[in-house]
Amino acid sequence: MSRPLQPARTVGRRRLLEGLGAAALIGSLGGCASARRSAVRSTFAAPHGDAARLQLPELHASPDRITEITVCTRPFRAQGPRLEVELVGAKTVVHNYGHGGSGWSLSWGSSAIAVERALATGERSIGVIGCGALGLTSSILLQRAGARVTIYAKELPPNVRSSLASGIWSPDSRICLAEHATPAFKTVWERMARDSFRAYQNLLGLAGDPVEFIENYFVADSAEGAAPRRESDGRPGFAKLQRELIDDLIPRPASFAPGTHPFGRRYVRRNTLMMFNLAAYARMLLADYLAMGGRIEIVEFRSPAELAALPQQTLINATGYGARALFDDRSVVPVRGQLARMMPQNDVHYGLYYDDVSFVPRRDGLVFQVVGADDYYGYDDASTMPDRAEAERAVTTIASLFTKA
Repeated sequence: MSRPLQPARTVGRRRLLEGLGAAALIGSLGGCASARRSAVRSTFAAPHGDAARLQLPELHASPDRITEITVCTRPFRAQGPRLEVELVGAKTVVHNYGHGGSGWSLSWGSSAIAVERALATGERSIGVIGCGALGLTSSILLQRAGARVTIYAKELPPNVRSSLASGIWSPDSRICLAEHATPAFKTVWERMARDSFRAYQNLLGLAGDPVEFIENYFVADSAEGAAPRRESDGRPGFAKLQRELIDDLIPRPASFAPGTHPFGRRYVRRNTLMMFNLAAYARMLLADYLAMGGRIEIVEFRSPAELAALPQQTLINATGYGARALFDDRSVVPVRGQLARMMPQNDVHYGLYYDDVSFVPRRDGLVFQVVGADDYYGYDDASTMPDRAEAERAVTTIASLFTKA
């Protein structure tokens, strides 16, 4: 531990309950989880979109407008998220991590399951390890159920991995391998997805637009679209559950033929997506948690044995990729993701996907990301050094859509 865990009265332990506004804790956030390609990869049918020409404000994108490049590692598990209950010494630990690129998307539903299991122990004073997407939602749900909650975390937003998510509703992004998508898993996943989607509807229209819907346009150079690349090395496929189980939540796509949109001779398909403006959203979650009496202790755990010093008997482990080191969980595989951030453009409220690059129009900064031809892009890559060339490729690829022929 970088700071030994001491009794609550000692100076060495930080209590962030009084005299500390959420604004002092949160800054701007970046992105890591790739935008879903479930609908993106389908073949274009005969154009059936709007009869009138599609009008979109021009996006001002160029490498010199990049303000920041952020990199993080998604915590993928072939079996899917870990939600088991484990005895660690005298402590009951409920795990809530390993969601791949679906952490924010599934956070409310996954945390609801973790909270049920934590409260089933009979304890009403519960500790939560981690202050990212799963840690914050677990803590707030515990508070709503009447529990007293303390978050234990090495870092707070915006310095947590969850702060570097792309901000797109992507509930089946690297959620598990297809071979592990059993009927039982699908039942749990569908519950998490629907519960989370329902929770997000209650956040629409709030100050700062923590959650909003956008139109996303997949652009292709041919009518057939971009067929998914088939792995030649025999690696197993990832589960694709959104279309199978929750297709009713998202409106049907619409297609636009060349000449009916701003992108020249290309073909365009429009989908509706939910987007998270993570700076406003994380600020809201942390403020809500503190307003309900939540406590935060800044501490780093280096082994499960150190949990014995905590006063709570029941803990929720929401450490994400950090669980690989803390609990020696080698089933957690890093999947690298990099974002090029750019200053917001107030008149642009649509997303784009072209040539394996995603653009998301977040209010807290435009987001450009090379997502690759399949979900193995960045797989088992724990490096976090920014790649300027990749960032510029992301920006120039999207910018090329607005080049006059």
